[in-house]
Amino acid sequence: MTSCKKVGMTASQKILAAHAGLDHVVAGQLISAKLDLVLANDITGPVAIKEFKKTGAKNVADNKSIALVMDHFAPNKDIKSAEQCKTCRVFAKEQGIENFYDVGKMGIEHALLPELGLVGAGDLIIGADSHTCTYGALGAFSTGVGSTDMCAGMLTQTCWFKVPSAIKFVLHGNFKKGVCGKDLILHIIGMLGVDGCLYKSMEFVGDGVKNLNIDDRFTVCNMAIEAGAKNGIFPVDEVALEYMKGRFKRPVKAYEADEDAVYDAVYEIDLGALQPTVSFPHLPENAKTPDKWGELAIDQVVIGSCTNGRITDMRIAAEVLKGRKVADGVRAIIIPATQSVYRQCIDEGLAQIFLDAGAIISTPTCGPCLGGYMGILADGERCVSTTNRNFVGRMGHINSEIYLASPYVAAASAVAGKLCTPDEL
Repeated sequence: MTSCKKVGMTASQKILAAHAGLDHVVAGQLISAKLDLVLANDITGPVAIKEFKKTGAKNVADNKSIALVMDHFAPNKDIKSAEQCKTCRVFAKEQGIENFYDVGKMGIEHALLPELGLVGAGDLIIGADSHTCTYGALGAFSTGVGSTDMCAGMLTQTCWFKVPSAIKFVLHGNFKKGVCGKDLILHIIGMLGVDGCLYKSMEFVGDGVKNLNIDDRFTVCNMAIEAGAKNGIFPVDEVALEYMKGRFKRPVKAYEADEDAVYDAVYEIDLGALQPTVSFPHLPENAKTPDKWGELAIDQVVIGSCTNGRITDMRIAAEVLKGRKVADGVRAIIIPATQSVYRQCIDEGLAQIFLDAGAIISTPTCGPCLGGYMGILADGERCVSTTNRNFVGRMGHINSEIYLASPYVAAASAVAGKLCTPDEL
């Protein structure tokens, strides 16, 4: 009788196996796994809470493994959003949810949770928000789910998964000046399409990884979902360990892919060959480099969101805006992703640069990214934004247009009044 040799596992598969209590898993396998954290916000949380109450359950499985972040419409923009947040506030108090973040303590969830050390290497995390895949920057397996799965996670601290196959991205070299992680992920999505990694893990390796700072990695993993991926993940190296040092509240568990791990495809990417990249309306895959931009006048710029609202993004924007003015007729809205980032902007003098340039600074919020508030577009208006989606009507009127870009390009465009790079100023 012959035995079948087990194929090697990817980093993502190893995390899933460990949390399922299994020594081995394969792509396509259905598993039930224990969760380290379950996340929801003021839009998805109330739906999960309603389903939770339908079950008749009295208590959540673990009040320490749940995070509720009021970030999409907080501070509340209207009565409905106020009711949404109230539902979460009441539930958090009833259940003794330790990780409840409201006005004054909140931030954009996918920047806040890593900053507070609630997520980290080796974790398994679900969130009722599609960009939960952000935490792969720290070597976690994190993915978005629906509110009913969120409810099940609160009830049982477990979730079912179909083990994903993977695509490997081997990064080489270093970025040129004015190019960053946002350009890398827009390039990849442009190359593969919005369904190019459908229900797969995007695993990033290679000598170029060390040249991506932690905020670059957060940006790349954040937009893995825009390629259809289940998750994105980076190795747990010195950069990740330095970020988690003194923050992460659980032991670091670093998982590396086996040498014989199976990938659906492998792509080699020279970081030094990348150019500033912008996704034109109305899909992230519509990525174009400056030679294809043409003359494109704009009405608004947004620098912020769970994709590019961290301190590195703020510093880039300030570098470009320093000593310059936002063009007449352009509204420049800058949104630090957390209270801590906001404070750093003040302490480092970045806020002064933004104000001197004629930009406004908002409290942390997801607001304009999803067409909520703080930057809604009118009929025919164009916005250059560091957010993650540019679907029809995403930021307001169905006839408005969103151009996804890096903080370099967004800040330069605010000054020029048209889509451009800092080199063109």
